[in-house]
Amino acid sequence: MKRRTFLSLSAVAAATILIGQSFIPTNKINATDFKSKLPIPPMLEGEEINGVINYNLEILKAKHNFFKDVLTDTYAINGTYLGPTLKLKNGSKVSINYTNKLNESTTMHGHGMHLPANMDGSPHQLINPNETWSAKYQVKQRACTNWYHPHPEGRTAWHVYKGLAGLMIIEDNESQDLDIPRNYGVDDIPLVLQDRFFDRSGQIYYSPSMMQVIRGYISDTFVTNGAINPYIDVEAKEIRLRLLNGSNSTVYHLKFSDGRDFKQIAVDNSFLQKPVTLDYLRLSPGERAEIIIDLQDSFGKSFYLKELKENRAFVKFNVSKKATKKTKTPKILTKLESYSPKDAVNLRTFTLSAGMRSLYINGKSMEMDRIDEIVPINKIEIWEIYNQRMMMMGMQHNFHIHGTHFIILERNGKSSNVNDNEKGYKDTVYIGPGERVKLLVKMTDYIDEKVPYMYHCHFLEHEDAGMMGQFIVSKNQRRV
Repeated sequence: MKRRTFLSLSAVAAATILIGQSFIPTNKINATDFKSKLPIPPMLEGEEINGVINYNLEILKAKHNFFKDVLTDTYAINGTYLGPTLKLKNGSKVSINYTNKLNESTTMHGHGMHLPANMDGSPHQLINPNETWSAKYQVKQRACTNWYHPHPEGRTAWHVYKGLAGLMIIEDNESQDLDIPRNYGVDDIPLVLQDRFFDRSGQIYYSPSMMQVIRGYISDTFVTNGAINPYIDVEAKEIRLRLLNGSNSTVYHLKFSDGRDFKQIAVDNSFLQKPVTLDYLRLSPGERAEIIIDLQDSFGKSFYLKELKENRAFVKFNVSKKATKKTKTPKILTKLESYSPKDAVNLRTFTLSAGMRSLYINGKSMEMDRIDEIVPINKIEIWEIYNQRMMMMGMQHNFHIHGTHFIILERNGKSSNVNDNEKGYKDTVYIGPGERVKLLVKMTDYIDEKVPYMYHCHFLEHEDAGMMGQFIVSKNQRRV
């Protein structure tokens, strides 16, 4: 898929939205529809060779059963849709080996991973057909739920939409000592939440109009771990859900159908210091959250994880099993290292906007041979991101930084606007129309004067349309 250009904002506003003809009705909450068992991506723990844990992954064309007796053409990793969950341990040396069996080039980015720029899987680390590329590094981050997905210039949205994505779970000694659910697929359940259009023959339909590039390619059928309307049978105990918004552009407003509370215990790159009780959760594309639902008093009941605004469901939970091993989530989860804004050596500002022919950051559209920022190693900075409101077109965005994580300092000029469930280390932050956020950023460990990291909106159509920039990490504080 080529990067799209815009004629003008007025032309975009007048454009007709072309959407796929749904193969089945959308995911309205109807108990009789949730008949397929929720697939759990297989866990891949790798093979140790000479002290290095190797993970071997094939990127390939496949066929997948979204619908009974219908084979849908997909892209996949070691399967028929999505990829396995990679389990990594803090401190271990890894080699994640991607072999490209497609007839086109792609990349594979470790989203949320703290690693050298040349191992990031950005558009600069292209994997050509029938080639193998290995991301080799030492895991240097605390427990969290990350993911991997393609990142080729101008074609990221299509490759993800077709099925290329998978989870990366990092464990450390602290996480393994916490009294929280950790039996993968039983009480520690991964949920990759996506939405897709399907045509009348049951094939994935991807053909954004100009308006859908602006607004995002928001589709009409929910897909959870590669299944439509799935259910899962769970025990009457604490259950941990690892949620990933793996959509191209849809912001999900998540709630349980019976209105039950839950506890959020982690954000993108870390545990929260203490659990935060919620009854609603917003996740923008690329964001992750770990939550605990207490089902001890729910034996025999069923409920749904639904999208609040659409009143459609992702997955049905049947509390049909007696508890085996119970847990009790502690009141204190971790102690996060903190930095002071007073120690910041620089303030960088990034304005997200739309123009005549592209989407921009600071008035510039992505160019592979241009470095936009030079960031000094081991220095604290403040990055301020502004989602500029364009006339009557209030566009949603978010902002993702490669190779590091950050703390959200302010929303719209006030620290009090940062919600308690955002107060952990993140790599992706939601920014509504007209909003500003300030982030505390520090690049550590890796210097590369030639190979850049990326920052960009993680609405994938926006990224492909130019809303992305590049930075290198340097020994010295200097300007481009």
